[in-house]
Amino acid sequence: MTKTMAEHISVMLDESVDMLVTDKNGLYVDGTFGRGGHTRLVLERLEAGRLLGFDKDPVAIRHGELLQQEDSRFSIVQDSFANMATHISDVFGVDKVDGVMMDLGVSSPQIDDAERGFSFMNDGPLDMRMNPDKGISAAQWVATVREKDMADVMYQYGEERFSRRIAKAICEYRSHTPILTTLQLSKIIAEANPAWEKGKNPATRAFQGIRIYINNELGDLEIGLEAATKALKVGGRLAVISFHSLEDRIVKRFMKLQAKGPELPRHLPIRNAHLDIKFKTVGKAIKPSLSEVSENVRSRSAVLRVLERVSD
Repeated sequence: MTKTMAEHISVMLDESVDMLVTDKNGLYVDGTFGRGGHTRLVLERLEAGRLLGFDKDPVAIRHGELLQQEDSRFSIVQDSFANMATHISDVFGVDKVDGVMMDLGVSSPQIDDAERGFSFMNDGPLDMRMNPDKGISAAQWVATVREKDMADVMYQYGEERFSRRIAKAICEYRSHTPILTTLQLSKIIAEANPAWEKGKNPATRAFQGIRIYINNELGDLEIGLEAATKALKVGGRLAVISFHSLEDRIVKRFMKLQAKGPELPRHLPIRNAHLDIKFKTVGKAIKPSLSEVSENVRSRSAVLRVLERVSD
C-alpha cells in the first residue's frame, strides 16, 4: 500500500523553505521530491520562478508527474540528484540556479510500504532499492556477498558494532535457506545481536547499512553536494536535511571546507583572502522544534544545514 502525500510529514518544512527561497522569480532544485511536501511550499513562495524535482523512486515520480500537470512551473526527473547538472541545463536552459534542496534518506512512504523491503517491522520482499528497476536487490546482495564485505558494510554504513557476529549468522543461515523477506533477515540479526539498544530495534543499524550500500546513498551525496555548489549562482543557497550521523558528517565537513577552505598549518603566512573562498554557511545547524518532534517522531534526528555562494 502506498501512503498518500497527506500522510507523509515533511520535516522542518517552513524552516528549510524559508532558508532556500531568496528570489520569488528564481530557479530552484528539489533533489529529493518524495511526496512533494517541500516542493509544494517552494511553489507557493514562487511567482515567475521555476522548480525542478528529482527522485529515483517510480512511485514518487508518479506523484511528481501529477504535480507537473497541475503546475507548469514544475518539472520532475527520475534520476539521482548527483546528476543534476545535465538536467538543469536541459530543463532550464542555463547552468546556474538560485537554490538546491536535499531531504536525505528514505521517506516515510517507502518505510511504511512493506512491499518496498525497507522495513524490519513489517514483512515484505527483501528489496530496499529506491528504484526497484535498477541495480541488485538486498536479497540478491545478501545471497552472494562475502561475509567480510557484508560485515564491513554494516559497520561502515550502519555503525553496527556487532557487524561481524551478525554477518556470520546471516551467512550460516543462507547456507541452508534463502533469505528473501525483511522479517526473515530481521529475526536473524536480532538473534545474533547480543546487546539490544534501549528503544531501538536490534536490526536498525544493519538494515541502515545495507540500504545505504544498495542505493549508494553516501556516494550520491558526495557527488550531489559538489554538483549543487557548482550550480549555484551568487546568492544561491544549498539547504540539506540529514537524518543520521554519517550523512550529517559528510554535509558538515563539506560545507565547512567550502566556507573556510582547507585546514592548513598555523605557521603558514596565508590569509583567508588568499584562499579564494566562495561560500559561507548561513547560521548554525537547525534542529526540529520540540513540538515537531512530538508530532512526528521520525524528525527527532534531523539536522538542517545551509550554505550560500557569495562570489564566483
